[in-house]
Amino acid sequence: MGDILAPESELLGLVKEYLDFVEFEDTLKTFSKECKIKGKPVSKTTGGSLRDSQSLIIQKDLIAAFDSGDQKVFFDLWEEHIPSSIQDGDSVAQKLEFYLHIHFAIYLLKHSIGRPDKEELDERISYFKTYLETKGAALSQTTEFLPFYALPFVPNPMAHPSFKELFQDSWTPELKLKLEKFLALIFKASSTPKLLTLYKENGQGNKEMLQQLHQQLVEAERRSMTYLKRYNKIQADYHNLIGVTAELVDSLEATVSGRMITPEYLQSVCVRLFSNQMRQSLAHSVDFTRPGTASTMLRASLAPVKLKDVPLLPSLDYEKLKKDLVLGSDRLKAFLLQALRWRLTTSHPGEQRETVLQAYISNDLLDCHSHSQFSSQRSVLQLLHSKSKVVRQYMAQLINAFASLAEGRLYLSQNTKVLRMLEERLKEEDKDTVTRENVLGALQKFSLRYKYPQKLEFACALLPPRRPLQTAMIRDGLIFWLIDILKDPDCLSDYMLEYSVALLMNLCLRSAGKNMCAKVAGLVLKVLSDLLGHENHEIQPYVNGALYSILSIPSIREEARAMGMEDILRCFIKEGSAEMIRQIEFIIKQLNSEELLDGVLESDDEEEEDDEFKVRFLVSSLLSGFVSGDERPSCAIRED
Repeated sequence: MGDILAPESELLGLVKEYLDFVEFEDTLKTFSKECKIKGKPVSKTTGGSLRDSQSLIIQKDLIAAFDSGDQKVFFDLWEEHIPSSIQDGDSVAQKLEFYLHIHFAIYLLKHSIGRPDKEELDERISYFKTYLETKGAALSQTTEFLPFYALPFVPNPMAHPSFKELFQDSWTPELKLKLEKFLALIFKASSTPKLLTLYKENGQGNKEMLQQLHQQLVEAERRSMTYLKRYNKIQADYHNLIGVTAELVDSLEATVSGRMITPEYLQSVCVRLFSNQMRQSLAHSVDFTRPGTASTMLRASLAPVKLKDVPLLPSLDYEKLKKDLVLGSDRLKAFLLQALRWRLTTSHPGEQRETVLQAYISNDLLDCHSHSQFSSQRSVLQLLHSKSKVVRQYMAQLINAFASLAEGRLYLSQNTKVLRMLEERLKEEDKDTVTRENVLGALQKFSLRYKYPQKLEFACALLPPRRPLQTAMIRDGLIFWLIDILKDPDCLSDYMLEYSVALLMNLCLRSAGKNMCAKVAGLVLKVLSDLLGHENHEIQPYVNGALYSILSIPSIREEARAMGMEDILRCFIKEGSAEMIRQIEFIIKQLNSEELLDGVLESDDEEEEDDEFKVRFLVSSLLSGFVSGDERPSCAIRED
């Protein structure tokens, strides 16, 4: 019981000390009376008592030095215990100190019996003169004090009319009273009760800790995404290397059989091994038939590239920005959205772009962290439904720019309303508007699969679950909408066509997407087979990928065979390129597969099947573009 009463007694003492400090006299009396009635012991706050006793001692010493005229002791105490901020910044303190210096300068003239000691008087006058030339110079332009700057140079101040009031009997007591009031006020302000001190220290400490933790979280997220990008790059290079190795082994086996390796084949292999920056320039400018050229260029491609220092962009007032985006005029909203998009898209890739994006995300530029109904009604996201066509367009372009970056997609995926709003906008907009194209572009990028390396567990903890947006889009029937608009591809712009087919393929990689296609198998197969012959050859890898994926469902294979899909595919073999022919051969092999599945796939997480699918195609180097759907469209932002 004693252990419980001890902290309670201390707490009651802190409350009492605070009530006394704020001069709540009636409340303090009632509090003390009720504590006594209930038998609650109230401990004395030793800290407050100690501070009060020390303050009283200092005040008494200052007053004693004032009365005795001990100039050195007084000003030593003054400098030690009166805060410099008050001495230099408080006009009352400055005026009081000026008169105190006068008091000690003329003390001997007023209190000496007979003639004062000349040496001591000269010392005091000299001390006052030094004060006027240094600290007291700040008041030299004040009319009230201007006459006293002549005091050190007047032989007999007592007889001078300008200083008559200084030698009146009432002057010293009045100055002492001012000094006492000043000291009481200063030391009371400095003796802050412990309860108030604890509140201020803990409040400020918690705020600083939260800010520090937030900065650490942002930095950890930035580092995790950097490591994730490096991992993905290494994994892609590994897959590419395995594919090239497999082909080289095939070539070595061919040479054993007497078949020669052509320079064109050697060139194609080497180009695939070069970094992206060198591929375009080397493909047509280097003679790989010359011995040693290929190996020399390969080694040169591994040389580190010195990066230029890119300055960071100035910070923005995001609170004001968001307020203007919600409450400003349509013209202002459009300009701000355009400027924010340009700030992101024109920044240098690397640290500068990551810094811009992280600033957008940490300040929740698009209000993706707000989930309440009230906040969502006044959020930046609502600009997608603006009455202004230009505002809707610029908002869609900004979201598309966010979605073009992995961290931006992760940020947007935190709020399920983003996907719903984009789907609504996609279906409500007129055909082939810039707004519609950018909304579709963002949705296609949302459909990209998040695959996190197991070794980066700390990063995975910060990221959303795998592929939740794909699941939502499939559930919302987006596949049916895509099939419907792709029935007439000639009415679509190239941008709409490419993104629509890429999005369809990404959704078809999921078992849920395949099941959706199975419901309208005939229509899906007809649309995809028609697209195989479209003049836009950029869509071919995505059409092939979608066909290969959905043909893993037995019911769709049966429908395809019934409509003569193999004959249709073989027509394109006669006219297609070598890569196109190899892709179609894989599709025909899938079509003629007799693999039986135990019912219709229902799992939303078919990692092993999809991983096997990806590796099979990456190693064979056939469909390097169509597995992710991200080779071409992902980085494009539809402009005006």
